[in-house]
Amino acid sequence: MPIKLTVQDKDLEFNVEVAHYNSYINEMQPNNKVTPAHNFLMRTVADSCKNSLKELLKLPGASIQIAAAILEEYTPDLEIRVGK
Repeated sequence: MPIKLTVQDKDLEFNVEVAHYNSYINEMQPNNKVTPAHNFLMRTVADSCKNSLKELLKLPGASIQIAAAILEEYTPDLEIRVGK
């Protein structure tokens, strides 16, 4: 199911799969969060939205904010209980 966002009046559509999510998480390092977010977005954005996304990614912090919005929508809220 596509995830649709509007960022700075630009409509964007992303197609996220488990493999994309896993790659993003695996690429994150304590001192490098921007590059994995940028790569995640470029891998998942619909072809028709790539140029708009590229323009937005020139803004400071945009890749982190957009990736966070997508991940919030994509990842389920799990109920987890720890037994003792």
